[in-house]
Amino acid sequence: MSCSLAFCVQLSLVPLKQEMDSFVDELRKEEGQASVEEETEGASVGTAGNDQPPGIYLPLLPRYFQHPTTSGRNPSDFQKAKEDCLHCIQEALLRGQWQRAAELMVSYVEALENTTSKKQRAAPEVVWRIGTEIVHHHPRSNIEESTHFADQMKNLGVKGYLKVCLEHAFYLLCNGYMDEAYQNLVLAESWRYGEQTVLQEKDLKLVQGYKGLLDYFHWLKKKMDMLQLEEDSYAESSIQQEMHNFYRQAAVGLKEIIKFPGVWDPFVLCYVDLLEYYKEYEEAKEVLREYAYNSKFPPNPNAHVYFYQFLKRRGESRKTQIAALQVLHKLVPSHELMLEFYVMLKKSKKSKNHQLCLEVIFAALDFAGWKDNVKAWSYLAKQIIEILQNSGRQFDWLKKEWGTRKDWWPAFHFSHYLAKRNWRENENLACEKILVAGMLLGKDCKYFKYITHRGSKAKKFKMLKKFVKENGWVHLRLSDT
Repeated sequence: MSCSLAFCVQLSLVPLKQEMDSFVDELRKEEGQASVEEETEGASVGTAGNDQPPGIYLPLLPRYFQHPTTSGRNPSDFQKAKEDCLHCIQEALLRGQWQRAAELMVSYVEALENTTSKKQRAAPEVVWRIGTEIVHHHPRSNIEESTHFADQMKNLGVKGYLKVCLEHAFYLLCNGYMDEAYQNLVLAESWRYGEQTVLQEKDLKLVQGYKGLLDYFHWLKKKMDMLQLEEDSYAESSIQQEMHNFYRQAAVGLKEIIKFPGVWDPFVLCYVDLLEYYKEYEEAKEVLREYAYNSKFPPNPNAHVYFYQFLKRRGESRKTQIAALQVLHKLVPSHELMLEFYVMLKKSKKSKNHQLCLEVIFAALDFAGWKDNVKAWSYLAKQIIEILQNSGRQFDWLKKEWGTRKDWWPAFHFSHYLAKRNWRENENLACEKILVAGMLLGKDCKYFKYITHRGSKAKKFKMLKKFVKENGWVHLRLSDT
C-alpha cells in the first residue's frame, strides 16, 4: 500500500491515544523560538495576578490588538500539536509536496479524537478536504485509492455523506469513469438516514440532477446510434425504447433540481432539449419562461438568451421576441445579441422602438469589446443620417444619448491614437466611425481630421467632408447644455 493511502487506513482505526507521537513533536520544534516568543508576549498582555486569563494572539493583527479571554480552557498539548501538524500540511500542499502531506495526514487523523465537541464535528470535513487534495494529486495515487478514501469518508460521518458522493462522482467523471460515476450517484440517490435525509435535501437534489445529466448523455448516445441506422432497421424500435427510458429517468432528475431557485443552465438546456425532441413545446416554453422571469431566481442573462432562442426557433411573434431581448438589454447591454435586437427594432413601426434602437446601439458602443465592431458603427452612422432627414423629436433622442457621453466618448472612441490605429488596421472601421465623429464632434475633431487627411484623394472622403460641413449645426446643437 502506498504512502498516499496510509492515512486512509488510519481513518478506519481512529486511534484512542490522546497525544501526538514523537514525529509531531518534531514538527512543533520547527516553530522554535518564534512559538516561545508568542507565548511569552501573549501572557504579558493581561494584568498582573494569577487569576487573570491568558491573552489571545491574533497572528494577522498587531500586538496591541490582543485582548484577554474571559472564558474557555487552555489548549491541550494534543490540540497544539494538531494545529502545528495542520500548519505543516498546509505548507506542504502549497509547495506541492504531496508525499510529505500524506505522511503528515497519518498523524493529523488523530484530530478525530478531539475532546472539544465543536472541533470534533469539524474534523471530518477538514480531513476530507485535505485528504481529497492529496489523493487526487499524489503522483502514485490511482482511482482505487481515491475510491477507497471516499468510501472511508462516507462511513466516517453521515452529515457530509452526499457531498462526498458528489465530489467523488465529479472526480470519476473528470478521469473518464462515467459508468462508475453513474453508479455512485445511483447509490447516493437511494441513501436515506433519518432526519439527515431532510437536512441534506438540497444535496440530494444535486445528486438527482447530475444523475439526470448522465441519463441525458446516455440518451444522446442512443440518439446518435439511431441516426446511423439504415431505414426500417430491426434495431430501431429497440433503440427508441432505450431512448425513452433514459428520457424518463433524465426528466425526473432535471425537472426536480430546476424547481429550486438558482442558476441551473446545463440542467435547463438538457431538459428543454429532451422536451423539444418529444414535441412537448408548451412545457419547454413554460420551463424557460419560469427560469427567466421567476423573481425567486437570481438575475441570469443566460435565462433570457435561452428563452429568446426558443421563441426564435418556434417562430413566435416579433413582439414576443422583442420583449425577451429588452430584458436582456437591461441586464447586459453589451451582449452580442444586441445587434440582432437593433435590427428587430428597426423593422418595427412603433416610434418608441425606433428610439430604443438608438439607446441600444449607443449602449453597446459604451463597452470596450464593441469599439472595433464595424457593423455597430455602421448602424449608428445610418441612424444619425435618418435622424437628420426626419428632424424634430428624433433629434432630441440623439441629443439625450449624446448628452450623457460627450464628456468621455471623444477620448474613448475618437482620439488621435485610435484614428492612426483604425486607419492602419481596419480602414472599413475608420470609414464608418469618421461620419459619427464628424457629426457628433464637428469637422475639428482629431479623429475626423486625421482620417480625412489620409483619404483626401478618395472621392467618398470628399463627399463625406462636404456633408459634415453642411451639417455643422448638428454639432453646435448637440453641444448646447
